Amino acid sequence: MHDYFLFIGLPYVALFSIIVVTIYRFNSNRYGFSSLSSQFLEKKKLLWGSVPWHIGLFIIILGHGAAFFTPKLLQSLVANKTVMYILEIIGLTAALFALFGLIVLFVRRLRNSRIQAVTSNMDLVILTLLTVQIVLGILTATLYQWGSSWSPGIVGPYMHSIFTFNPDMSYVKELPFVIKAHIVIAWLIILLVPFTRLVHMFSLPITYIGRLPQVVVWSFRRQKEAVVIAETEDTTRRYFLKALIGITTGVVLLLIGIVDKIIPFFIGPALSREEKAKFLKGRLEKIKKAVKQKELEHERLINEFIHIADLKDLKNEEGLYFIDYKMKPGLAFKGEDGLPVLYSAKCTHLGCTIANKVKDGKLLCPCHISHFDIKTGNVIDGPALEPLPKINFLLKDVNDQVVVNIDKSKLNEYKVYIARSEEI
Repeated sequence: MHDYFLFIGLPYVALFSIIVVTIYRFNSNRYGFSSLSSQFLEKKKLLWGSVPWHIGLFIIILGHGAAFFTPKLLQSLVANKTVMYILEIIGLTAALFALFGLIVLFVRRLRNSRIQAVTSNMDLVILTLLTVQIVLGILTATLYQWGSSWSPGIVGPYMHSIFTFNPDMSYVKELPFVIKAHIVIAWLIILLVPFTRLVHMFSLPITYIGRLPQVVVWSFRRQKEAVVIAETEDTTRRYFLKALIGITTGVVLLLIGIVDKIIPFFIGPALSREEKAKFLKGRLEKIKKAVKQKELEHERLINEFIHIADLKDLKNEEGLYFIDYKMKPGLAFKGEDGLPVLYSAKCTHLGCTIANKVKDGKLLCPCHISHFDIKTGNVIDGPALEPLPKINFLLKDVNDQVVVNIDKSKLNEYKVYIARSEEI
């Protein structure tokens, strides 16, 4: 039941708060709708805390927003491992940067007596929540890596379900505790924004950019000089802001112009339907091979005996490949006496696989041309120095009983097995 409140009820309470309470506060107390800056009381630590905090936070919000607003684009980008590594490193660095700034701001409020005088309990609450939130984000990035690849398919759809009023918490219900706590505290922070100085983020001084300079006339000469300096500084800031906006706009337009070249570079050319089908077929074949491998491993874990073949199906001149208990290849032949002959199929030189064809009583390793005697496994020639290891076998009759005394007249009824206890 608490999951329904945390992941469905709390989000809507938080959204109601940040919309309705923010509007109410702006209408009822417009002059208190600010950050209540403490810059005049202390500047040095504020600079070291505020700058890294805002830069790191901006990058973090940008990354989280990409997972919600452009999930397909983000998934296309992180399909390239190099891009994914770069994004993960940027995100983690930004989080550490923001944490450093936040700690500086927190310590500043706790240790400076002048700042303490204008610090409210809500300031300490929101600073604590923000610190915990950044720490949880860092833990998520380090304990559950590559969030840029899985978050668009989990957190993105969950957020979309909230904003489309079709809440679905199945996306986040089974997530680890650290990630769930990260999501819940995010909603708590959004809920508390209208009650804190963070509300100033909604009061953007857009009109300031185009506002004409204010002229203040003083009666004293020194005050007049100060006015000239202030006007000069004000004009300089205004030109700086306009230049910054112009440069940013130019960069954005440039990126828009070349985005169709950048994205294909990272995600590769678009595949035709036939190419996609061929690509998927190749992936399916790899998956089938992996499944078969795991099935063999499972079979050898749970069974004491592994069936190799019916003795009647073994041949003198062509070996039958099989996998032993060590998950290595073996070869099974029928010897001159009609009984099985089993060898490891790994050459004792460099581990290449032995060919299963017998020629002139010899087995061949095709990698470096070593020959082994089919009767004994001994090296006949080549770089190999050690004989092929023999693999012990046992026979079972039609009643699935281990044959102790072999009856040559019933050889065609016997089945060949290898046993865990007989493994060499």
